Amino acid sequence: MKFVDEAKVKIFAGDGGNGCLSFRREKYIPKGGPDGGDGGDGGSVYFVGSVSANTLSDFRTTRSYKAERGENGASKNCTGRKGEDLYVPVPVGTLVKDYDTQESIGDITKEDQKLLVGQGGFHGLGNTRFKSSVNRAPRQITPGSLGDVRQLTLELQVLADVGLLGYPNAGKSSLIRAVSGAKPKVANYPFTTLHPNLGVVSVGAYRSFVMADIPGLVEGAADGIGLGHQFLRHLTRTKILIHIIDIAPFEEISPAEEAKKLVKELSNYSEELAAKSRWLVINKTDLASDELVEQRTKEIVEVLGHEGNVYKISAINGEGTKALIYDLMDYIDEMKQNQGENEA
Repeated sequence: MKFVDEAKVKIFAGDGGNGCLSFRREKYIPKGGPDGGDGGDGGSVYFVGSVSANTLSDFRTTRSYKAERGENGASKNCTGRKGEDLYVPVPVGTLVKDYDTQESIGDITKEDQKLLVGQGGFHGLGNTRFKSSVNRAPRQITPGSLGDVRQLTLELQVLADVGLLGYPNAGKSSLIRAVSGAKPKVANYPFTTLHPNLGVVSVGAYRSFVMADIPGLVEGAADGIGLGHQFLRHLTRTKILIHIIDIAPFEEISPAEEAKKLVKELSNYSEELAAKSRWLVINKTDLASDELVEQRTKEIVEVLGHEGNVYKISAINGEGTKALIYDLMDYIDEMKQNQGENEA
């Protein structure tokens, strides 16, 4: 199951510099000829494929990108300096469209691929250019042309890096609200989430990952009960699973036994899925005493035989979520690095 990450940005290519109107004026040469130089070209805007970026989250905080204007020409036939081109890194797989016309501008398909999205303005001409045998003192110049200004839509087909695993009402939607810009519906009844919610979690410049909140599992999901097959099929595509457990369920059921049932569903569906990296997240710690949280966490770890990471959070108010997302980002970066070394 793929999701589309979208962003809208405005780009400003640099204007061209104006030509200069100037005449040579030196001692003993009172009426020198024209010596106005041309302006410089404006800088263009390019999108460049980058494997270090995997979401469009940075384009939601920085919505406009501007290249440098070309300098104006000067006297003594000095040409203005060209404006610097602007290179903006985008994830590989980004499709770029014109926002107003929906015309496709290009598709970034590989690393370091450059796509021109805004042409810089061309330089203006100085009056030296207009000198002729019949016009010894031209006063004509041309201004630099304007650089492109356009609104663009960026689209990126993404697969979730992190899949949230848990029974209905375990707090998956609350967690994704706490750590990303996604706003899924949250309520205290089963199956609040009926459709997948995608959240882009940003932990710094060009460091982000995709988290998917999928409809919750029920007992018998591996046999197709509820939305089980859709859910489990998607989880096979993620890099890591986050098993969210309600430490203080409304029903009189042991969180440890509930966690054990869920892991059994994974094994029934796919041994490969059950063997995937899985971290435990003990949620709703604000609804139980510290002693009870410690006791139930110990029971859960023992019943599952879990040897991986364990986090205790309260997703509703964000407690403990920061350490979780930073550790997830480091883990995903390490996986990508190892994958790149293996391919090399």
